[in-house]
Amino acid sequence: MLLAPALPFSRQRLSLLFSLAASVGLSLLLIVGRVILSGNGKFLFLAWNLFLALIPFGLSTLLGVSKAPLKGRLLLPVGLAWLLFFPNAPYILTDLFHLRARPGVPLWYDLALILSCAWNGLMLAYASLTDMQHLVNRRFGFWAGWAFAGAALMLSSFGIYLGRYLRFNSWDVLTNPLTLFYDIISRLLHPFSYPGTWGVTVVFGLLLLMGYSTVRLVGRSSE
Repeated sequence: MLLAPALPFSRQRLSLLFSLAASVGLSLLLIVGRVILSGNGKFLFLAWNLFLALIPFGLSTLLGVSKAPLKGRLLLPVGLAWLLFFPNAPYILTDLFHLRARPGVPLWYDLALILSCAWNGLMLAYASLTDMQHLVNRRFGFWAGWAFAGAALMLSSFGIYLGRYLRFNSWDVLTNPLTLFYDIISRLLHPFSYPGTWGVTVVFGLLLLMGYSTVRLVGRSSE
């Protein structure tokens, strides 16, 4: 369902939107349930992370529904915004770091809650990347599309590191650009001084790429 690049208002696209909406809705219900069980909002940050994960999918959908002349004008600014926010979707996978036994809520409930949100982040990432790869395919060809997908996933893994370990956000490009630029350049110029940076980037990048490739193949084999 995620993988065949369909027209925005086709039956396939509507099925995808319904499926993602139902899945995100389940995650939100689980978050509300946890607030009721625990009497606190400790895991409400997952709702915010889901919202951030929806942004790249919304941007890729905007490009998909735009008519050709408008799409040409939007491609560069929307594409850059998409690349900036794209790491927020797979980033939710790292929220598994928050899993531990807490009073008032069974551990299995928190596991289901975080896995649900992580799954939605991953599927939103793959769905929006499929949209963007389709646009690249049409303009530059099949192999350029896969090169773009691989580069986007590797860059998103670097973004995951920046967010999880250095606590940067997407909007720090505007609100804190000097510190962000300094930390990135330091790691590029002195890679051996930051093995954790490149360990996270490479390992998560390969995992995301293998997962994306598998989902694409599963979607095609079911056609």
